[in-house]
Amino acid sequence: MTAFDLFDPINKEMNIVETCLTDIIDTDLPVLDQAATHLIKAGGKRLRPAFALLGAKMFAESIEPAISMAVALEMIHMATLVHDDVIDNSELRRGKPTVKCEWGNRISIYSGNYILAKSLGLAAQYQRNDLLKVLADTSMQICEGEIKQMLSCYNIYQGLKDYMRRIERKTALLISVSCQLGAMLSKASEPEIKAIKKYGYYLGMAFQITDDILDFVADEEILGKPVGSDIRQGVITLPAIYALKHGSHRAQLAELLSSPQLCTQEAELIISMIAESDGMDYAYRVSNRFADKARQQLDLLPDAPVKSTLYEIASFISVREY
Repeated sequence: MTAFDLFDPINKEMNIVETCLTDIIDTDLPVLDQAATHLIKAGGKRLRPAFALLGAKMFAESIEPAISMAVALEMIHMATLVHDDVIDNSELRRGKPTVKCEWGNRISIYSGNYILAKSLGLAAQYQRNDLLKVLADTSMQICEGEIKQMLSCYNIYQGLKDYMRRIERKTALLISVSCQLGAMLSKASEPEIKAIKKYGYYLGMAFQITDDILDFVADEEILGKPVGSDIRQGVITLPAIYALKHGSHRAQLAELLSSPQLCTQEAELIISMIAESDGMDYAYRVSNRFADKARQQLDLLPDAPVKSTLYEIASFISVREY
């Protein structure tokens, strides 16, 4: 089973989203058109638009009103990826050269800004201040999360709470908000909106923790980027935090992880030390607890055909390989 199989109930609408993502890049500047559409053409899991549509489908028969919001959410996500690749100096994204690698830093930054502006224009068409406020607040928190991650690189003294706050802003909030906005565009009540928002939050936490595990263990071709990218960039994720506290090579690992030069030169050794510490197993357990919390939120929602899909997604998130 893949993530795409789980989106069968919204397959028609997801196809529309995919078409809209390509069509919305409307510029007479060839270099901007090419750079802005580059990441779209590389594909992706499209989780944010999917959750917006599934959130709407929980409470409404027709989810057409949520399509523009689904497109806007994916574009916000893509804008952050383009900017991230500049900051991280990344050469691969989804198995393809990054915008930064193909066009350089300046074009990348402006392309990301262009995509972000387009997304806000889409959201503004709803003429609803409540929707715009949610998007604005979330965008600010995402930026805060990325800055916190940047400032925490090579910091071996960060703890579990620091990590959780970071991934909350980096990933969980936008998935949570995708579920929330979909529900807000349907007939959901306030308690129902709150429950599906929490579902998205817990799911997003599980997703990012699993993503951090896959950075150590996934097949590079399936992952779409080099294995160990986080280590090489000094990003200390949950398996490493566990290993620094409980691993048998704590002192040596601390020395390696605190050095930008050694993180690059000794990435494979660092990964093996973290694997020996049971850090990956610990992170999987934490991820599964968040997935369980996500499923518990679904118990607060009314029965609907798509509810079983949301259960299945929560079960799939922690065992995925990409």
